[in-house]
Amino acid sequence: MTAALLNKAIGKNLHCVFIDNGLLRQNEAAEVMKSYRRLRLNIKHIDASGLFLKRLAGISDPERKRKIIGRTFIELFSREAKKLGKIEYLAQGTLYPDLIESISFKGPSATIKSHHNVGGLPKRMHLKLVEPLKELFKDEVREVGLKLGLPRGLIMRHPFPGPGLAVRIIGAVTKERAQLLAKADCIFIDELHESGLYDKTWQAFCVLLPVKSVGVMGDERTYENVVALRAVTSQDAMTADWARLPDDFLARVSNRIINEVRGINRVVYDISSKPPATIEWE
Repeated sequence: MTAALLNKAIGKNLHCVFIDNGLLRQNEAAEVMKSYRRLRLNIKHIDASGLFLKRLAGISDPERKRKIIGRTFIELFSREAKKLGKIEYLAQGTLYPDLIESISFKGPSATIKSHHNVGGLPKRMHLKLVEPLKELFKDEVREVGLKLGLPRGLIMRHPFPGPGLAVRIIGAVTKERAQLLAKADCIFIDELHESGLYDKTWQAFCVLLPVKSVGVMGDERTYENVVALRAVTSQDAMTADWARLPDDFLARVSNRIINEVRGINRVVYDISSKPPATIEWE
C-alpha cells in the first residue's frame, strides 16, 4: 500500500526493494514480485535468506529474533540506498497497531512486542522516514487500497508479520523448520480459500511448536512435530476472537497436514482470544 501511494505521488523516483528473508510463506517471493510488477513498480528483489537464517541460528527468544531481523533489514536497505546514489527518504508501511504494541504513541501503552519498523532509523543511515499509514488500522488501510483501485485479492490478504515465520516457529529457527511450517501453512490457507472461509477470518496461520509427540503411521511409531492452527476474527487487530471454524473443516486440514507434511504428526487448534493472548504467538 505504501509503495502504491508513493508510486502515484512520485512515479519513477520511487525505488522499491523487496528483501526475501527466507521466512516467507510458501512461494510468496514469486507471488509478491508478480503482484508488484502488475502494479508497474520499480522494484528490485534481493534474496538474503541465507544471511537472515545464519544470524538467527540458535536464537529462541522472540525479542532477540525481532531485533536481529530488524537490524539486518536496515543494513540491507542502507547498502541498496548507497548503490542508488543520493537517496533522502526511506518509506515504511508502519501501521497504528505496530506503534501501539511497540512504544507509547499518543497515550500510555505498554510494550507488548517490538516491531522492526518502529523506533526510527539509525543516525548512520542519514535518511528521513516516511510512514503515510502509521495512524491507520488495517481495515482503514484496506479502504484506502480499494479506493486506489488495487486488486481486491492483494488488499484483502491476511496480515503477515515483518519477521515472517521466525515468530511462528517457537524456539530456534532453521531452514528445515521454516520449510516444514510453510508447507503446513500453505495447506491451511488453501483449504480456507477452497471452503469460502478465507474472507470470513481476519488472520489464519500455523505455528510450529517446540515439542514433539508420539504418533502412529501405519504400524510404526513416530515421534514428530506438533503444529497449532490459529484463526481469528477482528476489525482492527487490537482485539480478536478465535474463529469458530467448522469441525469437518478442521478435521480435513489436520488430515492433510499430517498425511502430506512429513515431520508433523499432530495438529491442535488455538482457541485463545486477544486479550489476553496476542494474535501471533511471539
